[in-house]
This record gives sequence, C-alpha cells and structure tokens, in this order.
Amino acid sequence: MWNDIKRIDSSENDVCKFVYTNDSAVAESVLYKYPTYEKRTVICCSTMSGCPVGCRFCGAGDYFVKSLSAAEIVSQVEYSLEQTGTNPLTMERLQVMFMSMGEPLLNLKNLAEACRILYAKYPNVALLISTIGPKIDYEPLMQLSVEIPTIGLQFSLHESNDEARDKLIPFKAKLDLDGIALIGEGWYTRTGRKPFFNYCAADHNTSDEDADAIMCRFLSSVWECTISVICERNEGMPAKNAHQQELARQFSGKMLERGYNVRVFDPAGQDDIGGGCGQLWFVQKWMEEHPEKAKASVGNGLPVIHVPICGK
Repeated sequence: MWNDIKRIDSSENDVCKFVYTNDSAVAESVLYKYPTYEKRTVICCSTMSGCPVGCRFCGAGDYFVKSLSAAEIVSQVEYSLEQTGTNPLTMERLQVMFMSMGEPLLNLKNLAEACRILYAKYPNVALLISTIGPKIDYEPLMQLSVEIPTIGLQFSLHESNDEARDKLIPFKAKLDLDGIALIGEGWYTRTGRKPFFNYCAADHNTSDEDADAIMCRFLSSVWECTISVICERNEGMPAKNAHQQELARQFSGKMLERGYNVRVFDPAGQDDIGGGCGQLWFVQKWMEEHPEKAKASVGNGLPVIHVPICGK
C-alpha cells in the first residue's frame, strides 16, 4: 500500500509525524500523547492526498492528487497505534481526528467505510470528522453518525463572517455560516451530541464584536467551541508563539463569558516537525518533486477540481 513510511519526532517528545508515500500519492498522520499513550492518544490522519479546497494557510492548499481509499485511511491509524507500544483497547482515551490533510466530506464514501472498520476494531475510539462544510447531501453523514455513537463533528469556521472566511477558504462549493449552523443543529437533534466549531484566533478577528457575531449564529446550547491558532504553511514561520497563544487565551475567555464550553488546541510539534494541522511541510516537498501527479487546486487560482461526492 505504502512504499515508504518516514517518522519525524518532535523535540518535545510528545508528538511525532508519519509521512506515507507510494508511486502515486503522499499522506501524513500525526501522533500525540497526553502525557502518555495509556492516558490519552490522539491521531490526526489524512483522508486525501493533497486537497481541492485550497485553504490559504494549509500546506496542501495548492495541489490535489486523489481521495484516499478506506484501506489507506485505516492503515494510517493502525500504523500509528503500532508505534505506541500500547494496547489501544486499554487506552483511557483514544481519539482519531480526520483533519490532517484533505476534506473528509468530499470523500465520504471511503471515510464512512474507514469509520466502520475502526469502530469495529477499536470500540473505545472517538472519531472526529473536521470539515469546512462543503455543499453535499448530509443525510449519509447523519445516518453514519447515528449508527456509530463515537463519531464527532467539527466545522472549521476560522472567521466570524462569510466575507473574511471566503478569503481564507476560497472553495466556492461550501456552506455559508448560516448553512453550517443549520446542519449542526440538525446533527445535534439526530445524534444528541453537540457539534464543535473551530475558530482560529488572530489579531483581526478576536474582538467582542466577533464573539457576538458567532454567538448570534451558533447557539451555546447546541455547539461546543474550539479555539486554535493558524498553522502557517511556511516552515520558517513559528506557529507556537506567545502572542498567538495569548490571543487564543483571551478569545477563549470571551467565548466562556457567552456560555460556551471551550477547549484551546495545543499546537504541540508545530515548529519543529510541522505537527499542526495545515503544516504539511513534507507533503509540499513531495508535490514539488512530483508535479505530474499533483493537480493545481482552487487555492492556486485555477478552476475547482471535480471531486466525486459520496461516491457518485
């Protein structure tokens, strides 16, 4: 399946990255321990090689190779778990996040199969689907989320208004913020579980007005809140710095005041191995070395690449 798997360890010794390559594709997964694998293990894995969405902060934002098969998705999780030296069934918390590379809901057929395989093998696993909210039929996702009670859903908002979000995420076939709010409320009604929204704190979008704009659309009685920082695609630009962390801390306080349950994403491993979501340094290098395999995506200023939705 993969011809080569490279491991890169963070200097902090709590996160490592795996880069999977074969003749036609590249993928990345990231493995975290908090503070031990027995206590909490988190795996971020790819659902695509490259991505057609073109988020401007993402290292895969300019190229798209292909959607990964269910076996290719599952193999990242299995290999990562093998490296822990710990029995996954005895881990106190085991989380798999489909957020390393690719838009999961544009590969929903294969993602659904992968989720069923992983849940059958690791019934204690929490499966988090992180999405920008493409314009697709959400009924299959609703049904899958009812079928598998450990599935979680997170929408990448990152901005408090559609105009700013369109600049950051130029993919045109996506829901606007009102549409995301509607789908999230429907998912909550069907599953009884709160969806998350992820918001990237920056200098321009952490005012009280921004917090109020989010609160008006996303009810705290329905939604959970994740605050993170933008993970720069440039290897030379540190992401884990005091200013960004302070912005995230301050904005998380504003969201707490507005009634949300808030978690702040720890950017472990971002600065030395590109461990953060979007920092796909090794993918960028592979794309540059294989231009014949990497098609330009919408984020590179070219037309949107057609991606089959739900296997159609």
